Amino acid sequence: MTMDTPVPQRRGRRLPTTEELRVWRDYIETAETLRQQLAAQLQRDCSLSPADYVVLLALSEAPEQRMRSSQLADAAGWTRSRLSHHLARMQRRTLIHREEPADDSRGADVVLTPTGAQAFHGATVPHLRAVREIFVDALTPEQLAAAGDIAATLRAHLGTTR
Repeated sequence: MTMDTPVPQRRGRRLPTTEELRVWRDYIETAETLRQQLAAQLQRDCSLSPADYVVLLALSEAPEQRMRSSQLADAAGWTRSRLSHHLARMQRRTLIHREEPADDSRGADVVLTPTGAQAFHGATVPHLRAVREIFVDALTPEQLAAAGDIAATLRAHLGTTR
């Protein structure tokens, strides 16, 4: 098989070529390595997991630093069950607390605590510095623009937004 030879077709579907599969695998493996390195640096520098950071970021940007659990799950792209388990761990560390809203007993508000706000603010500069060192600085401005275009095209194809 040559680099452009398609992988054999099954049931009438067009499958990726060998070269397309190589690019796909390179993309997946590189993205995972980036995530692992950023996660390790965030944990080492700030004692936060990437999941902690996602929750703290969403809450820090929310009005009054609070969100309904369902909105937070949507913002994080998580199931409500996953969010609930993660929030329990964050609450034990006093990064967040949950409150029953006075106007609606069907769900809880997740509220950023002063400890959580301090942890988030303390993590922001080291995390952004790591993003620059691990991702941005590895690319030329043209490559960075192309990566942004590729990400936008994939999001549009998948019907997702940020």
